[in-house]
Amino acid sequence: MTVPTAASSSPRRSRARRGDGELLRAEILTATRRLLVEHGDESLVSIRAVADAVGVTAPSIYLHFADKDTLILAVCEETFRAFDADQERAASAYDDPLLSLRARGRAYARFGVDNPEAYRILFMTRSERVIDVAGTSGEPPLAGTMALQHFVEAVRRCMDGGAFAPDDPMLVALQLWTGLHGVVSLLICERGFPWPARDVLVDRVLDMQVRGLAP
Repeated sequence: MTVPTAASSSPRRSRARRGDGELLRAEILTATRRLLVEHGDESLVSIRAVADAVGVTAPSIYLHFADKDTLILAVCEETFRAFDADQERAASAYDDPLLSLRARGRAYARFGVDNPEAYRILFMTRSERVIDVAGTSGEPPLAGTMALQHFVEAVRRCMDGGAFAPDDPMLVALQLWTGLHGVVSLLICERGFPWPARDVLVDRVLDMQVRGLAP
């Protein structure tokens, strides 16, 4: 699939009015997200393609984003916020820590399968992003870091409630994450395989891991 050219681009926008900067920034992010979904490969999405999709010139993009990497990171941040919020909503429906964690796992898988290209960009492409889980950089945490921290906190609550044996919450969260990621990546990449229902498969994987984490 090829990157859109000027011939297939949107009509040129008129000069932005005062106060339109945030609106244009939102349109740039929306167009970038759409192109990433269409192509499934960030290397095929150029600043020129984004500018054409929005109907502006490339320099207009650089007024809001220093370079393509900054733009892609901003899109990933938006996606991570939605990803995290979806899991938080699902988990909040249960007071029991283990039931809440299971709901979080099902929400994780649902988001990944329902948003396969976004999931590929977040977790199935090579990335040089540095994730400051410990918060030692002094910078505000990225949305992706917050999602992981929420998962670690959910694991800690399971330990505090006696569902999991005492352990390093981060290590256990990573263990559970790898299991969920394996399920989602296979469901995305092998759609022709006769998989059982998504939630059934996720629950089986979680069951297997939970038994190993029990006191």
